[in-house]
Amino acid sequence: MTTRIKALALAAALGTAVIVPSLAIAHGDGPKDGKRAEYMEMRFQQMDADKDGKITAAEIESFHAARFAAADANGDGKLSLEEMDAARAEQRQERFGRMIAKLDKDGDGQLSAEEMPMRGERMMKLDTDGDGAVSLEEMKAAKGHHGPKH
Repeated sequence: MTTRIKALALAAALGTAVIVPSLAIAHGDGPKDGKRAEYMEMRFQQMDADKDGKITAAEIESFHAARFAAADANGDGKLSLEEMDAARAEQRQERFGRMIAKLDKDGDGQLSAEEMPMRGERMMKLDTDGDGAVSLEEMKAAKGHHGPKH
């Protein structure tokens, strides 16, 4: 393959790796619990380089190229499993940092059990027969959901 074809294949793979998750978010397969709109707005703001309220193909391409370059720690134009894992770890750190900032009521930079959202109440909303317990069948019926929608 020529260098140009390799570059185009890499760009296509990168675009797919980043755009497909964005489309999934837009269609309801991304962050749950009402966070989808917040996440989409954050991602949009990151891509809107000239801050005109619109994102062009060039802005999207630039955004994804920058993300790829940032993940390509050794600069070889390829992402290894280790580089992809490190990039994902950074994303988790950012996400957890936002979570702590939002939920940390006492401002100590950590989450206590009391500051963590209670999941039991949400899970109990899966109890469709009202018997006070969630059966495997009720969980399966809610398949594809990370809890009931409010």
